[in-house]
Amino acid sequence: MAKYVDGFVLVVPEGKADDYKKMAEDGRDTWMKHGALEYYECRGDDLIPKETGGDKNRSFTEMAGAASGDTVWFSFIVFKSKEHRDEVNAKVMEDMSQQMEKYEAMSMPFEMKQMAYGGFQVEVEG
Repeated sequence: MAKYVDGFVLVVPEGKADDYKKMAEDGRDTWMKHGALEYYECRGDDLIPKETGGDKNRSFTEMAGAASGDTVWFSFIVFKSKEHRDEVNAKVMEDMSQQMEKYEAMSMPFEMKQMAYGGFQVEVEG
């Protein structure tokens, strides 16, 4: 059975990057506790598109609608399979719902409308 990945692209204002990183660390701990194989939160660093054969690639910054002062994050969680992802995510959601009061006063460090999410079947692995 091939691995499965949940992927996210989101925009975090520069001033909220530390808040987002703290939230991401809590997320990592929760997903790993419930069986995720790997967890990555990647802050954009080299996002200026290069020309390839006369064409200019679209940047993550443009694609995500990030403004000056925003950072783009690419995040992903690796699972054994789609079924494993569904099992782990169900446990994570249950865990998070039990901890809601812990996060009630926290403001979201990014705009949900600028987040993209999807599940991906791994086709080539190295």
